[in-house]
Amino acid sequence: MGSASSRDHLMKLLEPVVATAGLDLEDVTVSRAGKRSLLRVVVDKDGGVTLDDIAEVSQGVSDALDGDDSMGQSPYTLEVSSPGVDRPLTEPRHWRRAAKRLVKAELRDGGLVEGRIRGADESGVEIDVDGAPRRIDYQDLTRGRVQVEFRRFEDEEDDLDDTGDEG
Repeated sequence: MGSASSRDHLMKLLEPVVATAGLDLEDVTVSRAGKRSLLRVVVDKDGGVTLDDIAEVSQGVSDALDGDDSMGQSPYTLEVSSPGVDRPLTEPRHWRRAAKRLVKAELRDGGLVEGRIRGADESGVEIDVDGAPRRIDYQDLTRGRVQVEFRRFEDEEDDLDDTGDEG
């Protein structure tokens, strides 16, 4: 089985397993790691993934793979994780889950927008750009990336008292 068809097969096999646990299957990759293969399964959900979610999905994925010959007879290591902060935002659910985060968004016309996500729905995202909301339809975006912040937006709000002054 070729690598693209192998990945497609694994996605089809594992998607219902992951969905049963209330999660979305974001990606599946297989790579060589010495004499073993490394199978990486990336899952996510609204509100974030917990260690209990990872444990439940790991068991389900392992059971599904035991009943399928996708990984062949060679030994492999299964790694189940959530997406990292550097994952590109390409699907409406990615943008929704990144609400309140600072992002850089690449536009189809070659432009670039940087701002904080105010909200997202199935057709587009609203980004606060220099204090003004800007609505961008997904069809006008190529992708976005969350920007690493050492001090999150929520932390700034917590440092202000009711008058908006630092307390």
